[in-house]
Amino acid sequence: MKILLSNKFYYRRGGDCIYMLNLEQLLKENGHEVAVFAMDYPENLDTPWKKYFPSNMSKLMAFSRPFGSSEVKNKFSALLNDFKPDVVHLNNIHTQLSPVIAEVAHKKGIKVVWTLHDYKLLCPRYDCLKDGKDICELCFNGDKTPCKTYRCMKGSKLASIIGYKEAVMWNRERLEACTDVFVCPSRFMADRMVQGGFKKDKMKVLCNFIDVQKCKRDEFTKDDYYCFIGRLSHEKGVKTLIEAANKLPYKLVIIGGGPMEEELKAVAGKNIEFVGFKQWNEIKELVGNARFSVIPSEWYENNPLSVIEAQCLGTPVLGARIGGIPELINEGVTGMTFESRNVDDLAKKIEGMWKHDFDYKAIAEMSQKQYNAENYYTEIMKVYKG
Repeated sequence: MKILLSNKFYYRRGGDCIYMLNLEQLLKENGHEVAVFAMDYPENLDTPWKKYFPSNMSKLMAFSRPFGSSEVKNKFSALLNDFKPDVVHLNNIHTQLSPVIAEVAHKKGIKVVWTLHDYKLLCPRYDCLKDGKDICELCFNGDKTPCKTYRCMKGSKLASIIGYKEAVMWNRERLEACTDVFVCPSRFMADRMVQGGFKKDKMKVLCNFIDVQKCKRDEFTKDDYYCFIGRLSHEKGVKTLIEAANKLPYKLVIIGGGPMEEELKAVAGKNIEFVGFKQWNEIKELVGNARFSVIPSEWYENNPLSVIEAQCLGTPVLGARIGGIPELINEGVTGMTFESRNVDDLAKKIEGMWKHDFDYKAIAEMSQKQYNAENYYTEIMKVYKG
């Protein structure tokens, strides 16, 4: 088959980008022709398809690009005409590319598949957080006015008006009309989409995959610490984790950086070590040698790779009961769960994880079998051909 993959960026920037790059490699390994479409961005990987990429988005373009610019339409149409794909597989495309490309492909009779990495189709600011802190579903009913009322886009009145108009333009009816299948990496995501009025029969729940080979380990000995890996920002719940960790004698290693780093260091006890941003080879050792990893998120995580990668390394996960996280944890076998934002429950469960006898090798083997690329390939081909 000939498959065209699209995402706003084309480098290993976030989970959506990593997913698309891994999928591109997987499809090519199985003999498919693959083209890519993204915004022309300085950090993009080199590709022969970049001649079709629309220009990097300027500040002025924020007033036009989200609504479907002529440059995006023309360059995407040229790519469709030259490559002639059987399937167009979209990822994160709002704002920098916009859903206009779904309409262009649909009008040409091409099957459109869209993997949902966040809640942008329901929530103008994508993360279902009001003021960046509190869980919010006010826009799920189709009325996007709260986006303006609460200045949801970076606290800016102007940005929030643009976000509101973007959401109104790319409404549920319009997006459903040009998309054949929405791939939801979690059941939670699919349920929220249906709650927002989208048709259930257009949802396909398909958990993400990773390159399990990079997680292979010869032994599963553990050191006396547990860890967190991720961005140091409010929605990740790291402050709650530190409050819980300060009550306990166990060593916590925090991997990653972000806007709250200095604030968190100021309140962290002596048993908490910040090691900063790390590349995969170091992450593999730090997470792989940890007794367990904690995912204390306080927003609707969809299908966090940090859970999947830890388990594939043989490291159990203590995850917040929010979003799609609980779907990835077999209680008492591959980890445990706790009430999101509840410091006391988190501290209690850290104690429980520390004392629990986990079979680390079995966790790795079970997870690598569950999240491998071969399984995903079989399922995504059913979507493409269905």
